[in-house]
Amino acid sequence: MDNPFSNLNGVEYNEEQIAYKDSTYELVSKVAYLIGVPLRIFENEHEPPKLEIYQQLDKDKNARIIRNLCIIRTSIERNYRKINDIMRTEYRGLLSIPEIIPPICMQQLSQDGINFIKKSSTRLCHHIIEINRLISDRINNCKSLFPIWINWAYIKELFIMPNGLTEDGTKDAADTYYASLSYYPYQMYINWVPMDEGNVLYNDKKFATLLYQWHCDAFTEYSKVSDAGAFVKNNIYDFIDDSEKTVLVVDCENSDPYKLCATLKNLDYEVMQKITAIILFDDVHTATAWRILENYTRIPVEHIMIERIKQNKSLVDIKLTARACQEHYQKQVDSFVIVSSDSDYWGLISSLPDARFLVMIEREKCGPDMKAALAESGIFYCYLDDFYSGNSEDIKKNALFKEMYRWIDNSVHLNVNDMFDAALRNTRIEMSPAERRQFYEKHIRHMTLTIDENGNVSIELKRG
Repeated sequence: MDNPFSNLNGVEYNEEQIAYKDSTYELVSKVAYLIGVPLRIFENEHEPPKLEIYQQLDKDKNARIIRNLCIIRTSIERNYRKINDIMRTEYRGLLSIPEIIPPICMQQLSQDGINFIKKSSTRLCHHIIEINRLISDRINNCKSLFPIWINWAYIKELFIMPNGLTEDGTKDAADTYYASLSYYPYQMYINWVPMDEGNVLYNDKKFATLLYQWHCDAFTEYSKVSDAGAFVKNNIYDFIDDSEKTVLVVDCENSDPYKLCATLKNLDYEVMQKITAIILFDDVHTATAWRILENYTRIPVEHIMIERIKQNKSLVDIKLTARACQEHYQKQVDSFVIVSSDSDYWGLISSLPDARFLVMIEREKCGPDMKAALAESGIFYCYLDDFYSGNSEDIKKNALFKEMYRWIDNSVHLNVNDMFDAALRNTRIEMSPAERRQFYEKHIRHMTLTIDENGNVSIELKRG
């Protein structure tokens, strides 16, 4: 694994580096923090875990509690016999063994309101059982630290000692851990079948792949754990830097709004500001998510909605081509970034010989003929799929909320005051202002929505 495998751009890479090239480090940094990997590892720029993640999580009480419990648990597992002997012969408790149990962890746990040392715990295994109980009860508090696209159940399992609430379970775990100490990530205890996998926290791509394999599953969302490499990004930056005026034109019919958002978020802000405009050519049949793009970039966005003359025939490609020609000849735009996987735009590219082009496509949507034509003409293209999309959850969430609020606004029109007035009128019930206020506060103000198994919504008044 340590032998040079290949040479790219004058840099030697080993097999692992090539297999997991351009990966991110967010998942492994968070797991490393929680299982108790020492701070010095995060501070070492040659080690995968990132210091900024450590600093972020160290401010989070829930994360801090799990980390300190895991550190103490690992310390006990690693020194079980030694601690046992000290407790038996020197009558010292865990609080008075600073050479083994880090005092700072005990102090932080105390400050965070956690105390696992019980008067009834007379044996070392009792302490581990109590730690396991606390970890089991509290690990779900850290679920929100991880993105929804990673299987939380798989992550959670790493922290749960099998049969960890029994004496036999703690003994088996200690035996397994001690026998294979060098296989554990940074020698910190996790719940897994130890094997020689190298550093399982090498990067997000490797970790996610192995994590799913351990559960007889396959991780396939690689854009969530890797980013486009320096070669791709530098080509984009050079293209923009070398241009006088750049416009990004988007065929919304043949592009993914979330992938484009993720791409823009992961490109250098200063360079991208040189793009004068993003022009969206949208169709009535296209996803409404395009409306949110302008919230994720400071580049001016122009949204052109194109109506259809025939329902089965889109005019997006024609309109985009015409507008690109207009931008070139009237506004002196010399460079275009085309976002589309449609081969129809080869006509545009070939008809503007004085303009420069860069094309962003999607792997599964763009055919080999288009890619071959671009390559033969020396036009650089890149895949939107290659850019890191792990941070695009908020984009999708905002798009969903925006669309659901629009649906609610169109579907629900209810004024409770009008409803109450109508009910009093139809029932011929008279109420004083005081009675009316009391009834409103008790029964109407706190009405709730109920949703049945088919998704049907009804409103229920508080009757009690």
